Amino acid sequence: MLYAILCYHAEEVVGSWSREEDAAVMEKLAVVQERLARDGRLGPVARLLPTTAATTLRKDREPGLVLDGPFAETKEQLLGFYVVECEDLEQALDTARDLGRANPGGAYEIRPIAYFQPGGDTP
Repeated sequence: MLYAILCYHAEEVVGSWSREEDAAVMEKLAVVQERLARDGRLGPVARLLPTTAATTLRKDREPGLVLDGPFAETKEQLLGFYVVECEDLEQALDTARDLGRANPGGAYEIRPIAYFQPGGDTP
């Protein structure tokens, strides 16, 4: 089963890190990523640009409304995500715990992924 592990943190905290602090966190995350890749369990990984670079298409009307910035008003923002092959939720939680030890603060949301293949079956 593939799981998405969504990484949330307060942008003002992450944005205040020095280059050295950011590099240290990324180095610790790389250790986890390398292990997952070696085990053949690592899918796509993305670090998102800040929410100031976001655009939202709000579809509660026609035509849709395009807004600068993110839609959600939250204390923490989605900063990136991992797609990881896991046997079950417990293994996905263990992976998120490893990532959490490398990147202090914030939260990791874990969701199973269902494939959508137009014209095909969804496993």
